[in-house]
Amino acid sequence: MFDLDKWSEIWGTVRRHKLRTGLTAFGVLWGIFMLVVLLGAGKGFRNGVEKEFDVAKNAVFVWSQRTSVPYAGLKVGRFIRFTNDDVAALLREVPEAAVVLPRSSLDGTFTVQYGTKSSTFSVNGEYPGYPAVKPLHLTSGRFINDIDINERRKVAIIGDRVAEVLFGTDNPLGREIRIKGIFFRVVGLFKAEGKPENAQEEAQTIMIPLTALQVTFNQVNQVGYFAFIPKPGVPAAVVETKVKQLLARQHKVAPTDDRAFGSANVEEEYARVQGLFTGISGFSWMVSIGTILAGIIGVSNIMLIVVKERTKEIGIRKALGATPWSIISLIVQESIVITAAAGLIGLLLGTALMAGIASLIQGQDVGFFANPQVDLGVALTAVVLLVVAGGVAGLVPAAIAARVQPVVALKDE
Repeated sequence: MFDLDKWSEIWGTVRRHKLRTGLTAFGVLWGIFMLVVLLGAGKGFRNGVEKEFDVAKNAVFVWSQRTSVPYAGLKVGRFIRFTNDDVAALLREVPEAAVVLPRSSLDGTFTVQYGTKSSTFSVNGEYPGYPAVKPLHLTSGRFINDIDINERRKVAIIGDRVAEVLFGTDNPLGREIRIKGIFFRVVGLFKAEGKPENAQEEAQTIMIPLTALQVTFNQVNQVGYFAFIPKPGVPAAVVETKVKQLLARQHKVAPTDDRAFGSANVEEEYARVQGLFTGISGFSWMVSIGTILAGIIGVSNIMLIVVKERTKEIGIRKALGATPWSIISLIVQESIVITAAAGLIGLLLGTALMAGIASLIQGQDVGFFANPQVDLGVALTAVVLLVVAGGVAGLVPAAIAARVQPVVALKDE
């Protein structure tokens, strides 16, 4: 590799056959370029779709519906209402759940006041486990804790839009707001994130302890729905099944009634999405490697032509004592140089294109596409692939060149 004479010969060959070398190298260049672009775009789509999952990737949600099967003397069409007894039963009998999160809300929006300012906002009752289910960006203060739940404290965590409307530039912590005439002390401020439409809604949300919501707004012993996070290593489907079975026993629902409870298993949805993008990635590699192989075959054919053109020169070298390895190394090195140079150019062009697209869409909502990028591992794999491909492309022509007999080569014209 460090023989200057070999490099000089390679450069001379490339310079004499610019068009032929360029057309041959283009196949490798295009294959690597396609690989980078397809994988980068696939990563962009993956990032965009994952951005839509604004809750924990293994969360399970369960809500009540109407029964569809009569059971234990109870009529069909009965609406199930969750209670605090269900919370205690779930904590006691579903040990596979790391987080049991009962949730509820006041229907509609309500006028919230601070001093002379007022506006309408959503009010949700939450438990301390909420941030484990849906990430929460607290900018100041704290979230709801167990003491708030046990003592039914009238405390509130408000969204940034609520703070802006009611307090302007003032610090809202420690101030008291009125929700339907009831005073709640602000103990936390959060910034809404995620999809614009969801962020806008959350920014206008006030969170209070669920127990305080129950006793203050005439929802005594009522729970709207549940969210769960399984313990590490426990499939979300296991928690989903056990929760439904327990709630069915709690509310005398027929074991065969699959309509009494609705559920959403985020883990299963996420797994399906990951499977889709694994398939896309595999297809990208298949197409790109096929193109690269076509380019390698082209390089190999060109090197066969080079060997044919230089048969007399190779014969003279062998007559002067050149070893078969020196002949092989010259041909293989030239093949590696052509494929590696072409591939690196394709890699740089593909990376530059992905960086340009990422720069153009930065800070913009373009739906299911975000931050296209090429992983370092992919780039290194591509480089290794180039070197190996170059060596393989030159092996057959090099072996033919090494078998050239000096007497035969000198007669070849």
